[in-house]
Amino acid sequence: MKQHIAISAIGPDRTGLVHDLTKVISDCGGNISESRMASLGSEFAMVALVGGNWHSLAKLESELARFATESGITLHLQRTEPRAARTEYLPYSIDAVCLDQTGIVSALSGFCAQRGIDIAEVATRTYPAAHTGALMFSVQMIVNVPSKLHLAHLREEFMEFCDSRNLDAILEPVKS
Repeated sequence: MKQHIAISAIGPDRTGLVHDLTKVISDCGGNISESRMASLGSEFAMVALVGGNWHSLAKLESELARFATESGITLHLQRTEPRAARTEYLPYSIDAVCLDQTGIVSALSGFCAQRGIDIAEVATRTYPAAHTGALMFSVQMIVNVPSKLHLAHLREEFMEFCDSRNLDAILEPVKS
């Protein structure tokens, strides 16, 4: 019977760390079904959902603990189950760009929370604008919109929300 473990790891970034971490997982018989990995400043961060049988995950827990000690990463493991299909929600994406300013993710997540919209993924980054060099902020979100919400009204509210915060944004269905 397949079981699952959620893994989060953070530590000093170095070449080969992704290989070393994923090799421990595969050598123990684990299979990565979902993951996000990124360099954040001088640190490397990973979150992953790994599946396997009871024996492979028990072995993985002890091997990852050993690897964490040797490599200086901080590790958290949590037994879990994959999320069941949520047919009462519609998957949408939000893409927004603006001049970098404090509180953008907080404002967007507040907009979603007030309407019962579930946030599945968030990715952000800053970068210099092409011609002016002004610091820009970009956010991409995958959200699950309750199917009971009136979509035209939601889009209107979203555009008013973005206009009030000077965000150039789009809310559209996720294309599979």
